[in-house]
Amino acid sequence: MSDYRSGNGGSEDIRLLYFFPFFCYGVVMRLVCLDLEGVLIPEIWIAFSEAVGIPELSRTTRDESDYDKLMRFRLDLLAKNNLKLPDIQKVISGMDPLEGAAEFTEALRQKTQLIILSDTYEEFAQPLMKKLGWPTLFCNSLVTSSDGAITGYRLRQKNGKQLAVKALASLNIEVFAAGDSFNDLNMIREASAGCLFRAPQAIREEYADIPCVDSYDGLLAYIDRFLAE
Repeated sequence: MSDYRSGNGGSEDIRLLYFFPFFCYGVVMRLVCLDLEGVLIPEIWIAFSEAVGIPELSRTTRDESDYDKLMRFRLDLLAKNNLKLPDIQKVISGMDPLEGAAEFTEALRQKTQLIILSDTYEEFAQPLMKKLGWPTLFCNSLVTSSDGAITGYRLRQKNGKQLAVKALASLNIEVFAAGDSFNDLNMIREASAGCLFRAPQAIREEYADIPCVDSYDGLLAYIDRFLAE
């Protein structure tokens, strides 16, 4: 409020001017959601499979679209071979992000916010998140016994990747999404824009309407176009 006073023949003329703040609603924010394994880090189950010499454990969401079926298969193999969480964590501690991934995430986070939407587990992810500069991660958790045996898993929510993108849209946030597997398809389709990244040939052919890139430079170029719209 502004108070103006001016003399007028011995009387005082008081004029009050009211200023109301002007708010502009509808401003859109844009950010990026990425899958983790196969996009920024190697596939953990493949690395563990190679370390323990059990080829069946190399099966991933690139091969199996039913996540629960895949996890029950993995847990059964772990139990049969007396393999426990510390065995997997030991392999993970020696893993590094994919070549160029750390530099890519650093460059991306200078342009916009990054959220990792992954079906991995908190018990797996921490060492690799540190090597990627601690991006925000939404993932799941494992159920373990007192001796470290993995007895089950807890999803953050069913269809968590897709629903995270949908929730962000409800906050007037447009999302660019990218991943490499069957469980990334709904996330990509829900997003305002997106692409596959280094997806296996079978997925590229079956979902040919979704563009696919094979380099971080190519992925960043797609993101730059999205941010510039």
